[in-house]
Amino acid sequence: MPVTACIKIRLWYFHGGKPVDLKEKVKELPSCPGVYLMKDSLDNIIYVGKSKNLKSRVGSYFQDSKAHPPKVVKLVKNLKDFDYMLTDTEFEALMLECKLIRQIKPFYNRLLKNPNAYSYISISYDEKYPTVEISEEAGQSGRNLYFGPYTNKNTVEKALQGIKECCRILCPGGSRKTSPCLNYSLDLCIGVCLDSTPKEQYLAIIDKIAGLLGGTDKSIIEAMEDNMKNASEKLDFESAAKYRDYISAVNCLVGKSNVVEYTKGNKNIVVLEHIGSNNIKVFLIKGNRVLFSEKFGVKDYDLDNIKSILKADILTYFNRKPLANPVEIGRGEIDESQIIYSYLNSKASSSRHVIIQEKWLTASNGKKLDKALDKLFFVQK
Repeated sequence: MPVTACIKIRLWYFHGGKPVDLKEKVKELPSCPGVYLMKDSLDNIIYVGKSKNLKSRVGSYFQDSKAHPPKVVKLVKNLKDFDYMLTDTEFEALMLECKLIRQIKPFYNRLLKNPNAYSYISISYDEKYPTVEISEEAGQSGRNLYFGPYTNKNTVEKALQGIKECCRILCPGGSRKTSPCLNYSLDLCIGVCLDSTPKEQYLAIIDKIAGLLGGTDKSIIEAMEDNMKNASEKLDFESAAKYRDYISAVNCLVGKSNVVEYTKGNKNIVVLEHIGSNNIKVFLIKGNRVLFSEKFGVKDYDLDNIKSILKADILTYFNRKPLANPVEIGRGEIDESQIIYSYLNSKASSSRHVIIQEKWLTASNGKKLDKALDKLFFVQK
């Protein structure tokens, strides 16, 4: 039987010896946020997903549609049962999904399956001509700078190729020679291979690359955009497409660096989300960790009471010593960091958040904390 035909088969699973129609089980799902866990015939979890509307999302797997990608077709073929976990908000569903994928490592969640997919870019200042290379780890010795971690090595390789080509440091040889490399004749190398490049000029280029990866200098991207425009005007569409791909890859790296720096720099975050019209939920986040959450019924508490309770929670959780250390973002934390950064900065997000500075967590700066909470609740004074 063709694989695609499996989608049209009536789906059953056996529970207590009795066959149950999965489509009927979908009808019982609530239309609210949560995480769903797809299982095979051996009761193994093969996929974890999330949705702000479980009934709609899970039901989409069982629709007769030719638009399903191959992964979904194979998933449905092996799907014999599913479980679900409800959450109050979409943000909680996002974080729970990420946590479960890391713990369970389901077969169909390939993006988070292999931790070796993470990579870094290192700049070594220990040499006369610092090198810019891909690294599997963020080392601690020497004068190296490390950027990352990045979750797609192919993107890192393409971006680094584009950066080196644009900066004309695409020299394949590590040692200095008496004859130039091939890229020198193609104007892709400024002569590092000949040891003829002034060190100051080369270091200025390296500093620009460091600034680009750190999110403080966009001049290399601007140069790539100029190259793409010039190539297009000359009807050299192949070169224009190449620069377009380079720009896209570099922007991905810069975006990922922004995620890491945002998470490290903004250590204490208070997030507020509305649950319908009668409830709100507040989250206390430190770096990439959700420390605490609490739901309030708007009718049960007046605003001053909610702020008073929340202020006590902030002082309790953000002042705990083991959590007061600097936030370090590595391979295991980048996914949670991405979720928090993207969600809080998304225009589509219904949440509001404020950053709580460390100095506000003392009795002498209590008024600063009060003003931050007023801002969170849109209180005008």
